[in-house]
Amino acid sequence: MSGAAQFRSAHAGGERWQDAAGRIVVELGTLTREYRLGFVYVTEAYLPHLAEIEVFLRHTTGVANWVGGAGLGVCGLRTEYFGQPAMSVLVMPIAEDGFRVFRDVLGGIGPAIRGNRDWLTAADPALAVTHADPGNPRVQVLVGELAETANAWLVGGLTTGQGPKGQIAGAVTGGGLSGVFLSPHAMPMAVALTQGCSPIGPTHTVTRAQGNILIELDRQPALQVFQGDVDDAVAGGIRGSGGPIFAALAVAGSDTGDYLVRNLMGVDRQNGLVAIGDVVSEGDRVMFCRRDAGTAADDLRRMLDRLRQRASGGIRGGLYYTCVARGPNQFGQDSREMKIIADELGDFPIAGLFANGEINHNRLYGYTGVLTLFL
Repeated sequence: MSGAAQFRSAHAGGERWQDAAGRIVVELGTLTREYRLGFVYVTEAYLPHLAEIEVFLRHTTGVANWVGGAGLGVCGLRTEYFGQPAMSVLVMPIAEDGFRVFRDVLGGIGPAIRGNRDWLTAADPALAVTHADPGNPRVQVLVGELAETANAWLVGGLTTGQGPKGQIAGAVTGGGLSGVFLSPHAMPMAVALTQGCSPIGPTHTVTRAQGNILIELDRQPALQVFQGDVDDAVAGGIRGSGGPIFAALAVAGSDTGDYLVRNLMGVDRQNGLVAIGDVVSEGDRVMFCRRDAGTAADDLRRMLDRLRQRASGGIRGGLYYTCVARGPNQFGQDSREMKIIADELGDFPIAGLFANGEINHNRLYGYTGVLTLFL
């Protein structure tokens, strides 16, 4: 956007958080009062110092509002830090009325809505950058309720489960949801999700189930259907047929073939049962899929191609939430996942988190990457 203040990002690692934060502040440079909102993500080594980090960034940059959290890894432009002390930051110029920070969403979404109802009505629909605590047993419900009640599109991820205060939203917080609402009137935005798995067979209808146990698929023993899909994949030479196998639940009403990947928990060969990592009901649609680097990279590039078409006017900045099972664990070393993004879209300011689960629209996902672009 010609004449507009530019987004800025920086990242750094180091045994001492002060060293990493100091290098980041230097790289960000002098910021004007237009920079009212910042995102900060740290690895778990810095978790005990979140409060100090928030105060340091606020005072040294002049950016008054910070949101973010801690996880196993963080990412920045062409760079990934995984399992090592590091920090990644994005700051954005935005009008005072362009955002609203929320926190302490623990048992209901009231704290996020309270005082923001008129703003949310005017911003309809808002983007809610959301950080969620995996220790909260209602986290999936809260995500859905926040999306529905605020009429917001959620993006974000689960922060670390190593402590009750793994998030920042104006101050250190945790235990539930926190984050920031962004108004589409403040800037255009585009969001897309990439799956880390590739289906190996057709979609099946659950005809009998109990809890997380698949009993029948398409009126046949679930294990028989599962084995048939796996055998067909191997016999057909499907790319990646040697990768780990998962279940995928089709998202009802999706016009893009969206699905939720869940772990396979085990099989009962005697009774022909398959256990998965989610509750299922009769009528649900399920398929089986595999994870491998090739298909994940292909799907990532397809997602980036779609976003490129929507960002023809240029990209000002971005936020990326990707699964801890991706990054070096799926794409290999040398920050390959983040380099694919930059290779396809060009270099632009970006920060992000390796999450324990990813948030997109109104659901929690697994093994995915969720990219938000500010245009």
